[in-house]
Amino acid sequence: MNELMTETLLAEYEAMVTDLGKDATHEQIVRALVERGDWTEQGARELLQLARRYGTSILRNALALAAAMKIEDGNAGL
Repeated sequence: MNELMTETLLAEYEAMVTDLGKDATHEQIVRALVERGDWTEQGARELLQLARRYGTSILRNALALAAAMKIEDGNAGL
């Protein structure tokens, strides 16, 4: 993923989270990901779970490795 795409995606998600507020529920975040991020409900739930479980330190390394390996979509079927 190139830097501009990463920055754009980060800006979109930051705006979404800001709009929802710091006290947004799990369901509100999932609904926003479905409506604003074009995720399926299952994909949105998985994404939120990954973010909460691993945070940026692990996920940025996973992103870098997936990018280096040219893995656009994994085998989870999301």
